[in-house]
Amino acid sequence: MVLYTLPFSSAFLRVLHCFAWGLIFPCYWLLDRLLASFLVTTYEKRQRSEDPCYFLAFCILISTPVYLVLLVASLPFAFLGFLIWAPLQAVRHPYIYSKRGRPDKNRAEQGTAGTPVGEWKAQGKSFCFCTANACLLPDSLARFNNLSDTQGRAREVGKRIRNGASRPQIKIYIDSPTNTSISAASFSSLISPQGGGEGPQRVAGVRRTSSLEYKVESNGEAEKEQEEGGNRDEECVPLNDCPSGVQISISAPEPEGEEDQKGQAANHKPKEGDSGSLDSRTASRESLVKFHVADGTLSNNKLTYHTSVLKKASARKRRHGDDSFDHEISAFFPANLDFLCLQEVFDKRAAGKLKRQLHRYFQYILYDVGRYAWKGCSRFKFLNSGLLLASRYPILDASYHCYPNGRGEDALAAKGALFVKVQVGSTPQDQRIVGYISCTHLHALEGDAAIRCEQLDLLLEWLAEFRKSTSHPSGGQGPEDQVAFDVILGDLNFDNSSSEDKLEQQHVLFTHYKDPCRLGAGEEKPWAVGTLLNPTGLYDEEVSSPESLQKVMENEEGRKEYLVYPTSKNHCSSQKGRKIPLKGSGRRVDYILYTEEGLQQDWKVDVEEYSFVTQLAGLTDHLAVSMRLTVSTGEEEP
Repeated sequence: MVLYTLPFSSAFLRVLHCFAWGLIFPCYWLLDRLLASFLVTTYEKRQRSEDPCYFLAFCILISTPVYLVLLVASLPFAFLGFLIWAPLQAVRHPYIYSKRGRPDKNRAEQGTAGTPVGEWKAQGKSFCFCTANACLLPDSLARFNNLSDTQGRAREVGKRIRNGASRPQIKIYIDSPTNTSISAASFSSLISPQGGGEGPQRVAGVRRTSSLEYKVESNGEAEKEQEEGGNRDEECVPLNDCPSGVQISISAPEPEGEEDQKGQAANHKPKEGDSGSLDSRTASRESLVKFHVADGTLSNNKLTYHTSVLKKASARKRRHGDDSFDHEISAFFPANLDFLCLQEVFDKRAAGKLKRQLHRYFQYILYDVGRYAWKGCSRFKFLNSGLLLASRYPILDASYHCYPNGRGEDALAAKGALFVKVQVGSTPQDQRIVGYISCTHLHALEGDAAIRCEQLDLLLEWLAEFRKSTSHPSGGQGPEDQVAFDVILGDLNFDNSSSEDKLEQQHVLFTHYKDPCRLGAGEEKPWAVGTLLNPTGLYDEEVSSPESLQKVMENEEGRKEYLVYPTSKNHCSSQKGRKIPLKGSGRRVDYILYTEEGLQQDWKVDVEEYSFVTQLAGLTDHLAVSMRLTVSTGEEEP
């Protein structure tokens, strides 16, 4: 299967399309600005109340006639451009595949420029997935969700994701009767200057074994490969003779260029204590640092880097209640993120800015996914699907399908499903080891459960067809690919708590795919939280930064204040006048599902950790969700 790197196969059609869009764009931009001037966010209202010189009404009075005159003047050109643009969509490719230039060997090994596809070891591998609704609509439409400055938000979303994913992967295992865990954010005070002298003293008084995994961006002047390879297959042994020993392998995010320092959106300027952007500088090479804490002092010794060891799942899991995996509400995107699926990346200019930021961490990206006009869908589409997929592993095949049954305003977008096959390794016999990733965004309107169920039926049908058609290498020659994982990510627009969503909750999808947050139809696990934020509270001081939003989400009363809850539950008024429910954890509409069906025989998939991520605080009305899977081959280690 051919991956499309350009929207059109013909250079002439590309030029013609650019010409047509150039005629349309002034009218599109003026209409967007005109509508946006009448839709005010709560952040702008707050600015107006605090700043006596903020004359919004006066600005609207002056700008509206200007916009109207220019809009009318641009209409004939837009109409001519539309007559050229619309027929071209019949031959436009359903996505654009972007691959960053070939990285150097060290950067590929680090994963920040793309992960190499090598031979698998007996113990297997782990893979990290993340999904988020970015709400990157045209500015006038985004304001209905109390969001503005789509272009600035797109740049900031990309920067936060790549900085969060390339941060130190901090894991702390506590050897205690209660088996308590410490989040990555809470450990920062132990190794940062801001922690003062209290951090080391606290650690020295507790018996714990901590393992922190970390990968670093290389500057290309790496040491010889044999210096790194000596200990790659060794196990990471806890320091049993030093109860307060902490083993750390540290990395830092990629340094930012001058371009990244510009264009910050007005409604998400960095605040004191806000580390959502993680603007730290990178180290020059991979390193492993060992910290010993004793009598309140710290010492570190550089060790040879070695690959994170995937021991048997039972040896690494830490239990929380009845779960065999870690779960948390995190202020950062997971370190060493492998696959990212975004929804509602509708604006084309915003998608370009987002892609440029993500390419500094992900080497392979599929964007501008979907159809326009009448091609492939029953109704005219003004917007594409809004899906974007980024990967650190090579993409082998991709396919997009548009849901044909959307109605109302949802029918204006080409919502659908993107199916991707990635290569994650190879066997000693040069047989490819692959994974399947499905990204989707379902119908959003309430009361349309039948439409969403039909879309889930189509999702399973299309996925089965895609897997069947791509089960062998191109041309059908060679052995069948070995499947390591099959994961579905996206905004499904229904939750597992609402009585109105019972039809979707009982769909056959959940008999084939597992939801780590779900006990059964209509029953959530106690630690699961909603992912849909109340738009009216996006700019409150209590949730204005990733850390503050994390703290609010960890508190049940705080969640009631800032999450959207099922409408069927009883409500009461909060202290700020908003309606809050008495019970529950909010509407969880963003999902990551996995299956054990159709995988390589004797291979096993286990959830290692599951996180609700708050790092996009102030940039979208959804929480991101991440999951790390461990794929074991069932073979014994030599």
